[in-house]
Amino acid sequence: MTMTLPDVSVFEAVESRVRSYCRGWPTTFHRARGSRLTDEDGHVYLDFFAGAGSLNYGHNNPVLKRALLDYIERDGITHSLDMFTTAKRVFLETFRNVVLRPRDLPYKVMFPGPTGTNAVEAALKLARKVKGRESVVSFTNAFHGMSLGSLAVTGNAFKRAGAGIPLVHGTPMPFDNYFDGTVPDFLWFERLLEDQGSGLNKPAAVIVETVQGEGGINVARAEWLRALQELCHRQDMLLIVDDIQMGCGRTGGFFSFEEAGIVPDIVTLSKSISGYGLPMSLCLFKPELDIWEPGEHNGTFRGNNPAFVTAAAALDAYWADGQMEKQTLARGEQVEQTLLAICAEHHDEVAGVRGRGLVRGLEFTDPTRAARVCRHAFGLGLLVETSGALDEVVKVLPPLTVSEDELDEGLAVLARSVHETR
Repeated sequence: MTMTLPDVSVFEAVESRVRSYCRGWPTTFHRARGSRLTDEDGHVYLDFFAGAGSLNYGHNNPVLKRALLDYIERDGITHSLDMFTTAKRVFLETFRNVVLRPRDLPYKVMFPGPTGTNAVEAALKLARKVKGRESVVSFTNAFHGMSLGSLAVTGNAFKRAGAGIPLVHGTPMPFDNYFDGTVPDFLWFERLLEDQGSGLNKPAAVIVETVQGEGGINVARAEWLRALQELCHRQDMLLIVDDIQMGCGRTGGFFSFEEAGIVPDIVTLSKSISGYGLPMSLCLFKPELDIWEPGEHNGTFRGNNPAFVTAAAALDAYWADGQMEKQTLARGEQVEQTLLAICAEHHDEVAGVRGRGLVRGLEFTDPTRAARVCRHAFGLGLLVETSGALDEVVKVLPPLTVSEDELDEGLAVLARSVHETR
């Protein structure tokens, strides 16, 4: 692809240097539809990034766009804090009927604010309020958000350092297979809980991702998750599942924990819950945990009605008939087979393949190689990003609505990028 450098003068002059994605993808995007973006020069890119998992149904999905345009054109409420609105009623009814009831999940729904880290902060705050304890256990390589409470249960040293203050009341434990199977699950964790001299304060909760997206596509086994839930029950701790990136169908089922057959006490959702990339997040919890006082936790933008509209439309369009899960699992198998073939061809350079559903990772033995592969793929018209503590994993995260042909096209570009970079 022949490219010219974009006019970035105003970005360089006005926008903070904290910006990051634009450094790996140095162009100015102008339009998007489905699985493709177009820049100002007319170059088209296949998107295997999907807004970091915020665009599970693709860019400008026509079904969701129509619902949104109709709502705006009839002067529907845009901002309402936590007042009752028609849009909120329709979303709650749809979420209850399409998602919660078919899975026999009893959750109350809280709108904590527009982003994932808002949902995590609410979950941590509620767990501490319910249990009357401060400590929360998280896991190695976890990522839960960029606000202070979320950073305290995040593993990445670079992101934690940005807090500028000590991050307290969070204790990390080994994630599944952290010791490559040489140590029994939860041996260290349970020993600390039972030893009065361990120095571990009794935790209020444990927070976990079933698949660590930013941590390197680390997948927790179903039996590990079930054992974690049992441990939480035995030790009087709440189990929080952070489903912000892996929920809304990314791993197959609507919730990523469905495969394990567990029912977390608290669940956080964001990213693709609105379906259209609009800011929205949810904190779900069992009814007996709903001990909030009115207004005890709030936020100005927790009532994003346009997001309620697109969220309800997405649930109706993609989750009422059960076909989305089957399609995602089939597409995920398609990705896995190609990545395994790449791994076999480059077995001295590729350490392994990991993932579930339509989140997959290709780990390189040389951590710097992943970034080079992503840069080369961008030059060939494919957007992919890195993940992992050392950015050693190329992360494949296409929209769930991606076609088989688009997957083949993008995976061919990825395979070429691995072959052509050293």
